[in-house]
Amino acid sequence: MTLNCPFAAGSGRKEILGAFQEQLLAAADEVKPEFVLISAGFDSRMGDPLGRFLLTDADFADLTRVMREIADKHAGGRLLSVLEGGYSLTGLASGVRSHVQALQ
Repeated sequence: MTLNCPFAAGSGRKEILGAFQEQLLAAADEVKPEFVLISAGFDSRMGDPLGRFLLTDADFADLTRVMREIADKHAGGRLLSVLEGGYSLTGLASGVRSHVQALQ
């Protein structure tokens, strides 16, 4: 299943985390995935030169927690996260740190 949620430049926590909480959780309840794969991209982090979004490190932690919730509820905790991108090296490092901490 693919769920597309396009966001305008300048979108942040309200729009993106809101879509995870409202649309993705509902879709997961319907589909009941056996495995959750995260393509962990950080180009949506504030300050990234390409993404033009406004997510913070705390937002990435919360997004990760939503994915863990789905994996725990439907997939027996089976979750894999693969680093996908981010073009601000300092932002990438801090975003990844928040993501990994939320995985623990």
